[in-house]
Parts: sequence; structure tokens; C-alpha cells
Amino acid sequence: MELQYYPVAKVEELPPGSTKRVRPTKGEYLLVCNVEGEIYAIEDFCTHDGSILGFGDLDGKFIECPRHFAKFDVTCGVASGFWKHLKPVPTFPVRITDDNIEVGIKER
Repeated sequence: MELQYYPVAKVEELPPGSTKRVRPTKGEYLLVCNVEGEIYAIEDFCTHDGSILGFGDLDGKFIECPRHFAKFDVTCGVASGFWKHLKPVPTFPVRITDDNIEVGIKER
């Protein structure tokens, strides 16, 4: 499977501490997060019950599920605290080309 990069936002659209829900292909929605100037991308669903993580709050590097308050580290997808037993949220490589945030997705 080859990695294909898709533009999802401009850098200025995603200030530090913010998130943006995107759908670069006809597949799943992703959540692009700016953690202190570093951009990360995760699949936009809670592995506990499928809730949309983008409706939750980003606190530092953790996104909180709005339904049951599970917290996931957006830098690696791993759940924390009481929820650490949950399956990690899939993460995606990110690159900046010119002023575009691009997310890498494996083509099937």
C-alpha cells in the first residue's frame, strides 16, 4: 500500500490549541490538531463507542471524548488514565507543503 498525501487545511486555519474535522477522501473523517505549533492527525472517532472526538476539547496533547470523557493523546493515539485499556485511535502522518497541511493515507 502506497502512502498518498491529501491537503486538508491551510496552516493559518489551525492555530495552536485548535482542531479541524476533515474528510480528505471518501473514507473516514479525520481530526487535525495543532499542539503547540506541531500538527497531528487522528481518526475522528472514539474507540470506546464511536463518538466524534472533534466535538470534544483539546487540552494540551489530549482530546477528550464528549460522550464518556475518555482522553486520547493525539501525538500517538493512546488513551490515558482510566481509559488506557482502550484500543488506540489510528494516527496519520502529517506534512506541511508550502502553507498546506497534508495528511498521508495508505491507498488500498
